[in-house]
Amino acid sequence: MTRIKMVADGEAEGPLAEIYARAKSHSAAGVVPDILRTMSLRPDFLAAINAASRLHFTDGALTRAQHEMVASYVSALNRCRY
Repeated sequence: MTRIKMVADGEAEGPLAEIYARAKSHSAAGVVPDILRTMSLRPDFLAAINAASRLHFTDGALTRAQHEMVASYVSALNRCRY
């Protein structure tokens, strides 16, 4: 059971519904990741995080797989579940 209040897909309206639709379209599983849902009460913040995330995972010097590997390693070093 989550302790963070999150807006369900069917309850999302306005900008949040648009963010959810974009997230679903970019998801291989066609769902809104729970990490994004945790910010659903602040669509303005969620939009900023989502934009930064797209930059982070855009292929450049590192591929997406390499980005994920670095993120997983740093999380392990910090004893954080990623």
